[in-house]
Amino acid sequence: MGILTRFRDIMSSNINALLDKAEDPEKMIDQCLRNLNNDLGKVKSETATIMAEEQRAKRVLNECQEEIDKMQTYAIKALQANNEDDAKKFLEQKASLTSKLTGLTEAYDLAHTNAINMREMHDKLVADINELESRKDMIKGKLAVAKAQERVNKMTSSVASANDSMASFSKYEELADKAIDKANAMAELNKSNAENSIHDLTKKYASDSNVDDELAALKASLSK
Repeated sequence: MGILTRFRDIMSSNINALLDKAEDPEKMIDQCLRNLNNDLGKVKSETATIMAEEQRAKRVLNECQEEIDKMQTYAIKALQANNEDDAKKFLEQKASLTSKLTGLTEAYDLAHTNAINMREMHDKLVADINELESRKDMIKGKLAVAKAQERVNKMTSSVASANDSMASFSKYEELADKAIDKANAMAELNKSNAENSIHDLTKKYASDSNVDDELAALKASLSK
């Protein structure tokens, strides 16, 4: 059966394994559902055909068995009627039908096996679709949370980088303050040196003038 070969992977598929291999699980979920629903439609149609074939094979088999039973019954009646030739003909027909019955039995067994396999495939697909549908919103919710966490992580890295920049800026500001303080100190020192030189020079001449005046006053008092 081509349908059985074509859908063999469906029977062995595992939804969890498919999701684990997916690079984009959210897209994979939707794609899985589309594929599975598409496959389900094909499997339903083929399953109905196989089951109809099983029923036909069963009906033909039963009809053949009924004919065999009839030939047996007619052969007995013919013998009871002392008609051995008719009984022989009935038994010959019974033998022919019995030979045919073997082939019909084999055909029915194959149709029955195919019907079971197709029904299992159908049930497996329905179960997988129901499972994925029930988990779809949960999985997408988790993926949304994960993406949000990734954005938070990126923002955290940006904030850490900004903090580093602020720390560097504060360091440069501190160096600038030290440079200004040093320059102001040098200016203060230069100003003090200039003022001290003028002050000392003025004091020198002021001191000498006072001594001369005092000496003249002393001489004047002695001459008196």
